Amino acid sequence: MSIDLKNAIRSIPDYPKPGIIFRDITTLLGDARAFRRTVDELVQPWSGTKIDKTAGIEARGFILGGAVAHQLSAGFVPIRKKGKLPHKVVSIGYSLEYGIDEMEMHVDALTPGERVILVDDIIATGGTAEAAVKLMKKLGADVVAACFVIDLPDLGGTKKIEALGVPVRSLIAFEGH
Repeated sequence: MSIDLKNAIRSIPDYPKPGIIFRDITTLLGDARAFRRTVDELVQPWSGTKIDKTAGIEARGFILGGAVAHQLSAGFVPIRKKGKLPHKVVSIGYSLEYGIDEMEMHVDALTPGERVILVDDIIATGGTAEAAVKLMKKLGADVVAACFVIDLPDLGGTKKIEALGVPVRSLIAFEGH
């Protein structure tokens, strides 16, 4: 599995700045077989279990989370950047490399006790995923797992999410950052 999916991801050196290798999943999304395999692998551990919703982080998490929700017959919850949702929201601040940002969900997106899986394309330092998990827990959700296509283990994000009591599933890993 890893070899096929790794080959479907484009690596762009020195983007967005020198020394960074950007892992571009648009090539994976455009490859029907790789996209299908990715969704199937993300869904597999929860197939046949009760999952109420998946939550996806803007923007690639929307694509993957929606596909996973469909396969699990679950609802989908978008987690968006501040100011993008039209109804009453609950928000949380989180740290970025150069500052602070906020993400939001509708206050009625989740109800206490709903079983939710967080889905996104990549986990690096874990700051965004950590904020998303805390936001969902703030609404009383049972965050069953956090799923990612790519893990950058050298950056420690997986450990950060696991420290919140949420298991992490990643399909492939790339060393470095």
